[in-house]
Amino acid sequence: MAEVLALKRVETPGPLHVEQHGAVLRLALANPPANALSIAVMEGMQAELNRARDDKSVRVIVLAATGKLFSGGHDLKQMNAHRTDSDGGKAFFEQTFAICAGLMQSIVRHPKPVIAEVDGIATAAGCQLVASCDLAIASDQATFGVNGIDVGLFCTTPGVALARGLKPKHAMEMLLTGEMVDATTAREFGLVNRVVPREYLNQVVMKYAQIIASKSPSTLKIGKEAFYRQAEMGLAEAYEYASRVMVENMLARDAEEGIGAFIAKRKPEWSGE
Repeated sequence: MAEVLALKRVETPGPLHVEQHGAVLRLALANPPANALSIAVMEGMQAELNRARDDKSVRVIVLAATGKLFSGGHDLKQMNAHRTDSDGGKAFFEQTFAICAGLMQSIVRHPKPVIAEVDGIATAAGCQLVASCDLAIASDQATFGVNGIDVGLFCTTPGVALARGLKPKHAMEMLLTGEMVDATTAREFGLVNRVVPREYLNQVVMKYAQIIASKSPSTLKIGKEAFYRQAEMGLAEAYEYASRVMVENMLARDAEEGIGAFIAKRKPEWSGE
């Protein structure tokens, strides 16, 4: 069971519930009934991610949701209403997808690990949000899909995240059929790391978050950035880059402290440098 941590902060800035438990920042979608990723929701989440970037008290971020759904993706009713705009909605559509693309990239590029805590339905951009996180832990009641194809809209932008986290044929199966997959299948596809009973979901997520938060923050930052950067390179280039990072990491104060503590059989004291 996860350790009970002191609650440092509680806010509800618009359709987003924010809590900080120790070094773990929890951002929960609170935009009922579908927790749609409206512009306000995405901008609120982006603002919190930006704030957490330089907040040394935050070491891990959890993305979750309130209510029965994780997220139904973009609000299609809202988007469709903009078809009456003079440009047929083009400017609003461009704005929505640009903000969404920026948010997903900021999760991947964020210096701190981001964990998705998923219960209920995660579909379209909601599924994209899960796929963009570093880790994802789902309840046994969670389901996932990218079902834009059912309404004549291929989930092209969610496909970017799926193509980078799933095997191509698994990603295409979801994108082409629009069929929902259960949590066990999502784990087999590589979309989530763990599937747990709903009543233990938050406890398991917090356990993982606390384990990660106990590591050197500077090492987590170095490692996360290197992992995603090398994945975009060819094999030889990736090894050359990763070797340079390892050398720089070895020269860091926390690596010296960690290795010294391991040899001396004591607990390391991280400086974050």
